[in-house]
Amino acid sequence: MDRAVTLPEFDTTVFYDPDEHEHAPGGSTLLGFWIYLMSDCLIFAVLFATYGVLGSSYAGGPRPSELFDLPLVALNTTMLLLSSITYGFAMLEARRRRVATTQFWLAVTGLFGAAFVGIELYEFVHLFHEGATPQTSAFLSAFYTLVATHGLHVTVGLIWLVVLMVQVGQRGIMPANQRRLACLSLFWHFLDVIWIGVFTFVYLLSTLR
Repeated sequence: MDRAVTLPEFDTTVFYDPDEHEHAPGGSTLLGFWIYLMSDCLIFAVLFATYGVLGSSYAGGPRPSELFDLPLVALNTTMLLLSSITYGFAMLEARRRRVATTQFWLAVTGLFGAAFVGIELYEFVHLFHEGATPQTSAFLSAFYTLVATHGLHVTVGLIWLVVLMVQVGQRGIMPANQRRLACLSLFWHFLDVIWIGVFTFVYLLSTLR
């Protein structure tokens, strides 16, 4: 005669909890932004690698030592580095919830960033007048692509900065605005690091070849 087999009961709550748990507001924002920055790193890595391959293909055209104005590029680098410092001051004031001084340092950061973009545009115009266009050689194609991509990122950062200044002016330094400022801080310092690579690898080392 068959006997009924009784299976042990399992407490399903050990494996599954139907209750929702609270998460810190904006807890995934910084994680998502870090993922974005990693993807941006891949883009710039490809552009640096492309320049590394094509940077010596002059096609009978001008060489870096004949084109680049290192004092001007050094001045431009200073503008961007100073903007990173002033943004750090803005973040310190934001943590103290001082709206006026936060706005001041954000504005100074924007001025330095705008000066960087302006000097870069001046450099491009000067190179075009010298006949050094992207069609001249593979070296110049790679150069314009890399430097212009970075400049476009700085321009987007400036637009983002202006939007944040408006939001801080309207709503103060609320937690959501603090997160937005932190994300822009990561983006801005990331652009600084990329530009140091551009200045060293594209301008300095190429001129010494």
